[in-house]
Amino acid sequence: MSPLTTSFSRTALAALVGLGCLAGAQAQTMAPGVLKVGLEATYPPFESYDGDKIVGFDPDLTALLTREMKLKPALTDTKFVNLIPGLAAGQHDAVVSGLYITPERLAQADAIPYASSGALIMVAKDSKVAPKTEKDLCGLKVGLQAGTSWVKLLKTLSDDYCKSANKGAITVMEFPTAPEVSQAIMSRNVDAQLEIAGAAKMIVEKTKGRVTISSPDLVYPQTLGIYVKKGNTALKQSFETAMAAIRKTGEYDALVKKYELTPVK
Repeated sequence: MSPLTTSFSRTALAALVGLGCLAGAQAQTMAPGVLKVGLEATYPPFESYDGDKIVGFDPDLTALLTREMKLKPALTDTKFVNLIPGLAAGQHDAVVSGLYITPERLAQADAIPYASSGALIMVAKDSKVAPKTEKDLCGLKVGLQAGTSWVKLLKTLSDDYCKSANKGAITVMEFPTAPEVSQAIMSRNVDAQLEIAGAAKMIVEKTKGRVTISSPDLVYPQTLGIYVKKGNTALKQSFETAMAAIRKTGEYDALVKKYELTPVK
């Protein structure tokens, strides 16, 4: 084979490899160059509406990550209970919505850790009860957003601890959104609300102190995760690479600090 032919063959091979890599990159998402992100935009400070724009920690983080991934973010407001199922149904490429990493969710999707937090317990300002830990919720009506990991945790606590200690069962009441739980507190339909720390503090502000935090420390601290469709290894690796990049620039630590979260290693 002549040097010219060899050179041409190598060039052609390189072009084919390049096209293969490009095709692989495009296959990561449903639409080329776009990352469709599912989130529930009623969950400040993680995500909420400011006019017609979705703002908060998750949109800010998504903007940094997609910049590194060379993708355009497309945020879709989705009901909380439909976020993880929406991945398998092809409704979005990823979920970035303040979701804890749990075994149940990992059975349906793959996750990339992105921050740590925990819950706080809230009650009405003039409530006769002031639960400081999860065990203090025995015998109370506790409001939760449907689909959260605390639903199962509180039911287990009720069965394994409250009942055996003769402290009364925890009545778990589920609502479509966190703000609806807070309304139930103020209307005295529930005794307490369990909510992730950042959102709990925002609820206290928005209700002008009609709802207060009764727990001095975090309850059920866990790791938050970005979720992608089960088996989408390429997209998962792209997220991990992008996370490493924004850590290196210091933008990740600054963002976590701004929203009073705990960074993950």
